[in-house]
Amino acid sequence: MSAHADQLILQALLEAGDEGVVSGADLARRLGVSRVSVWQHLERLREAGFAIESLHARGYRLSVRPDFLHPALIDAYRRPTAITPSLHYSDTIGSTNDEAVRLLATGAPAPLVVLARRQEKGRGRLGRAWHSATDGNLYASFAFRPEVEPARMQTFTLWMGVNVCALVASFCRVTPGLKWPNDLLFDGRKAGGMLTEARMDADRIHDLVFGLGLNLRAPADGWSPELAARATSLSEHSNAPLDPNKFAAALIGRVLDSYAAFIDGSYAALFPGLWQRFDTLKGRAVTLHQGDREITGTTLGIDPEGSLLLRLADGRTERYRAGEVTLSKK
Repeated sequence: MSAHADQLILQALLEAGDEGVVSGADLARRLGVSRVSVWQHLERLREAGFAIESLHARGYRLSVRPDFLHPALIDAYRRPTAITPSLHYSDTIGSTNDEAVRLLATGAPAPLVVLARRQEKGRGRLGRAWHSATDGNLYASFAFRPEVEPARMQTFTLWMGVNVCALVASFCRVTPGLKWPNDLLFDGRKAGGMLTEARMDADRIHDLVFGLGLNLRAPADGWSPELAARATSLSEHSNAPLDPNKFAAALIGRVLDSYAAFIDGSYAALFPGLWQRFDTLKGRAVTLHQGDREITGTTLGIDPEGSLLLRLADGRTERYRAGEVTLSKK
């Protein structure tokens, strides 16, 4: 009841706006508790970083919200959906993907969302460690039980990636780019990455986890020398202050809608246009790394299965399902 009560209080205060006031009696009615219990909830929210003014004979007003992730505030911002996923939040976690996998294995209802401000064992593609020690970031994993054929999921990460880009563009008012297959970039520097993992047998994907790491803010003391040329954050490219809780709530809604569109097939009509909008590689000279093998060419986009299309030096066009792409040096 405690977390739900905090959510209801914050929803009431947010609906009232910056100048609005909500009476203690109204909050008590909403929660079905005493005025004393309302006061106790408000004190806990104040301890968590909320500035809630008490106005004599009028009620309460929310004047300052924390600039870090807070699960009750995320829930307060979330819009109603047909299916409301459970939200599992930690300030610090080993890996949000690992926790999502664990929850599915224990029978937790899907869909579910795991959020954290910091990871200690984050990982990216090809088993690489994901740099995630700095506060000011958002780590999220979304867990589903699709029960579909593996062949249907070939473009899943790409589809989810362009939707994340569209959400970022609406918040930052600056268009990011998606580097095939899973990196979100601004001006060639990485602001986020995605990783999809699945448990399947020969003809069915049973468990599916879509993981996402986003740099919301640069480190307080700046990027380290080894990251400065390669990393960036959303706030560095946003034309307005980025509210991390409002963004996290919008992200949850966008990912759930995108997943539903993918499963029912309605995504197919939208995917080509979104890919064209955010593809940061098309027409660029690149090198594709596959183990010790390097293939150079000019990117032509992707095929219907999500393979990268490369025009090679001899004029042939080849398709590649996997690999790591770097821009070729001029």
